[in-house]
Amino acid sequence: MIGALTTLLGYQLAGEIVVHLLALPVPGPVVGMVLLFLSLWARGSAPEPLRDTASGMLQHFSLLFVPAGVGVMVHLQRVSGEVWPILVAVLASTALAIAVSALAMQWLIRMRHAAHGDAER
Repeated sequence: MIGALTTLLGYQLAGEIVVHLLALPVPGPVVGMVLLFLSLWARGSAPEPLRDTASGMLQHFSLLFVPAGVGVMVHLQRVSGEVWPILVAVLASTALAIAVSALAMQWLIRMRHAAHGDAER
């Protein structure tokens, strides 16, 4: 587990370094996640310890929403003045995420059928 956490933090650090050196307008952890994805894709799979550690972290992912909820409650008056823009942004981003996910799923299904010669239909 320590090795897997070190790997995850190493990729985050690599992302921070890339962002700093190239002055990219993207958060370092996002670049680190892309680097991790590319290396796992090139490898073909994730090592078992890394997979287990990531699964364990994702089980407690909902805890990351607690600070955001507390922030909303602390600044409720400020947020209440911006209800409509927030509501529109949340609904639009949700609709966009659903649409992109559906299109990606359709594309992946077509790719799978093309790779298997439509034998699974």
